[in-house]
Amino acid sequence: MRYLVLDALAERARHGYEVIQAIEQRSGDAYRPSPGVIYPTLQMLEELGHARVIEAEGRKVYEITDAGREDLKANREYVDAFYERFAESSWESFAEDIGDVMKRVGSLMKMLRHAMRRGRLTPAVLARTVKVLDKAAAEIEELLGEDDDRRGGRRP
Repeated sequence: MRYLVLDALAERARHGYEVIQAIEQRSGDAYRPSPGVIYPTLQMLEELGHARVIEAEGRKVYEITDAGREDLKANREYVDAFYERFAESSWESFAEDIGDVMKRVGSLMKMLRHAMRRGRLTPAVLARTVKVLDKAAAEIEELLGEDDDRRGGRRP
């Protein structure tokens, strides 16, 4: 976060809300940091000597210092990598496809509720259903490139 804040300050001096807006805009509205993250980061940067408080138009704003510019330059790859994630594929460009996936998940839930009401979810059917869902979840997880350690080394 500190490098994203330094990057925003490198453009011009800003107050906290403007830093939030700058990060949000640069991420294509995909990420908006909270004030609870930004303001402590600004204070930390000030304590490190990477930013300083100045007055501009009667407001307290932060500007990057030379030490902050050096730190940002040395860690530019983190900022670039962060923003590249959003530039590569905006979820908005395939929101309709995401909607289709969610419809299918909803249909599955509806089908299971319907089967439950009709008494068709016997222990044997439930056991087979769990196996099918576990297999599907594992395949989807593989497609998404998720790590096994996210679940403590367990696969579904």
